[in-house]
Amino acid sequence: MKLSARNIVPGTVLKVTKGATTSHVRIDIGGGQVITSSITNEAVDELGLKEGGKAYAVIKASDVMIAVD
Repeated sequence: MKLSARNIVPGTVLKVTKGATTSHVRIDIGGGQVITSSITNEAVDELGLKEGGKAYAVIKASDVMIAVD
């Protein structure tokens, strides 16, 4: 994966909570720290996000995005 963002934090998906159009994804980044991101339900499905899966929190400016390999 190549990305222009400099803040890429690996972690494990703790929980995916789907709403009508948007999901909240909680990622455990270790040391008792959790990052939460709001992304579309479509993105959750396309990325195949599931509890226990590996993912990255990608932070650029005020946005937190989710990425997988």
